[in-house]
Amino acid sequence: MATIKDVAKLAGISVSTVSRVLNKSGYVNEETLKKVNLAIKQLNYKPSQIARGMISRKTNTLGLILPDIRNVFFPELARAIEDVAQKQGYSVIVCNSDNDREKEESYFQLLQEKYVDGIILAGEVTDNQVQTLKDRGIAFLVIDTIVDFMPVLSVHTDHINGAFLAVTHLIEQGYRRIAHIRGPAASSTAENRLEGYKQALSKAGIAYDSSLVQMGDYQIESGHDAMNKLLVMSNPPDAVFVANDLMALGAMDIISDRGLKIPDDIGIIGFDGLQLGSVVKPKLSTVAQPIYEIGTIAAEMLIESIRNPEKEKNSVILQPKLVIRDSSTRGKAGD
Repeated sequence: MATIKDVAKLAGISVSTVSRVLNKSGYVNEETLKKVNLAIKQLNYKPSQIARGMISRKTNTLGLILPDIRNVFFPELARAIEDVAQKQGYSVIVCNSDNDREKEESYFQLLQEKYVDGIILAGEVTDNQVQTLKDRGIAFLVIDTIVDFMPVLSVHTDHINGAFLAVTHLIEQGYRRIAHIRGPAASSTAENRLEGYKQALSKAGIAYDSSLVQMGDYQIESGHDAMNKLLVMSNPPDAVFVANDLMALGAMDIISDRGLKIPDDIGIIGFDGLQLGSVVKPKLSTVAQPIYEIGTIAAEMLIESIRNPEKEKNSVILQPKLVIRDSSTRGKAGD
């Protein structure tokens, strides 16, 4: 593979002159320009984006840090970001942190070394991470995280309203002892969905019972564990609002193993709107996030911020949609 030194040698000029041509960073006379372009063509030379970025500080590359690529929510998000980026001349480096802070920090360092023009962070981020990115002058955007101490670019769903819609639907179907399998304690998204759950109960005059709330980690296995704990209660729930579809699928598996029927014995509704929910039996009711739209808007906002760094940093809040299927529609009590 040809290098910039090969181009300089063939053209009979210095490497620094070739670099000026490639980066359009200084005057080069017409004759020299022709020599460089001819040498590039003859050698089929492909300039390194990273090498060019070391000089121009622009590589037309975005970094995307995902918390858990196993969660099928994130591949769809990544696809949308990549689609927009490609159309606008950017490539995307995808990093999976496994919700590990040390891995996240190593990826921050890696992306900085590769001179990415901006970073999208999906999932929870700390105040220190946000401050570090700001101090380093790196354009960034957060998805599904609310940053209170400074204005930042962000895109997220109205999780409180989504949870409120889900639980209100269960109440309208005649369920009264409604449990909640929530997300991790450190997740602001999980806290917002818990808050929407509480608000729906309160509006219906149903007392909040903390024993009906079980912790999960957004994976199928934690849905199994949480549902097991709920079913061994002396007074088990007659419905469950689950903080994401993967945990809901795990919960449905346990309910079936216990010989109980969905939705007759226990109603269940998830959150996210994953396609998996539409192919299981019974089909899973859910609160659908506009996943592709979130990714599209996030990529567009970040690229606009890269091109216009002085533009005001703002947040976009998208509304979810209640998708009613078989798992939650037994009919109102008394029907």
